[in-house]
Amino acid sequence: MTIAAQTFKEQLINWRRELHQNPELSGKEVETTARIRHWLESAGLRLLPYSLATGVVAEVGQGEKVIALRADIDALPIQETSGVPFSSIHDGVMHACGHDVHSSVMLGAALLLKEREAELSGRVRLLFQPAEENFTGAKALIKAGALENVSAIFGMHNEPGLPVGTFATRGGAFYANVDRFVLRVRGKGAHAARPQEGNDAIVIASQLVIALQTIASRNIDTLDSVVVSVTRIQGGNTWNVLPESVELEGTVRTHRDDIQQQVEKRISEIAAGLASAFGAQIEVEWFNGPITLNNDDKWAAFAMQAAKDAGYQTQTSELHMGGEDFAVYLQTIPGAFVSIGSNSAYGLHHSAFNPDEALIEGAARYFATLAEQALLAN
Repeated sequence: MTIAAQTFKEQLINWRRELHQNPELSGKEVETTARIRHWLESAGLRLLPYSLATGVVAEVGQGEKVIALRADIDALPIQETSGVPFSSIHDGVMHACGHDVHSSVMLGAALLLKEREAELSGRVRLLFQPAEENFTGAKALIKAGALENVSAIFGMHNEPGLPVGTFATRGGAFYANVDRFVLRVRGKGAHAARPQEGNDAIVIASQLVIALQTIASRNIDTLDSVVVSVTRIQGGNTWNVLPESVELEGTVRTHRDDIQQQVEKRISEIAAGLASAFGAQIEVEWFNGPITLNNDDKWAAFAMQAAKDAGYQTQTSELHMGGEDFAVYLQTIPGAFVSIGSNSAYGLHHSAFNPDEALIEGAARYFATLAEQALLAN
């Protein structure tokens, strides 16, 4: 039975709005999982019996070759201000990154693939992944076995800065390494009227913030991408006391492992130098986050050509400094991650983020065709 275009479009938008109105945080997507399971089962998709606390994996087709499509399902701890009639009913939780859109796109692809199941030259596995925002979901799905026998994997992110009908991707590095650092400065507290009796941790921390900005501007080749941002500084609890300690926190974004290691080393050197200069102690903690997302060149070009054939305006994407959990899949198997224009006046992770739902139907049809064509590719 052929899916009527208007009914299909309306169904996907209705699903997106139901997901949007009922967002759940990373690792807590219990009701989201139940909804997606129900919609997939109602459409005749077979669910794979993986041991997952949240998230769903479904499959369509027969045969040895397997192509995977991935959507993410979690939301963010943000109070929604978009004003849409289907706004979040959960205080402080919002689909501010568009994972509800991604899920409805892949649900649509599942319906279309089910309709063409007899013609498929293999199997398409659909991953509805939890916990993308805290970068734990991909590892959980891989551990459960979701990539077993998969030849290639594809995924998407909506791109609010691109018009609907626009498609972008690139081979090689795409999304960044995302690392976190914490610096703890310990000086000596004193009365604010007698600073000579202490060792002002706030002054030292201020010097540290300025010095860290020289890493990108003076230590790394200007042709290499790097961001060093101090995002939190905390110290003191009253107006007339110099605090003994100050804590700084921030993030480093890079696209190459050697640059990542160079920045980490330089942060430690700057901290040690300032500690010596000011007679203080500076403790450095480094937390490795998501790795660089590296698209396979062949599959990125394949995805781009399929987008052209589908009528998208295509372009080579710029490097992204954000992180993406999809990178973990690409460490294990080849594939490609792509951007599809969502034309929102507000960007990702903004409380008023409002992607254009017009992208959903076309993207669903694109991914169904992409998976079908990938099954035929060498």
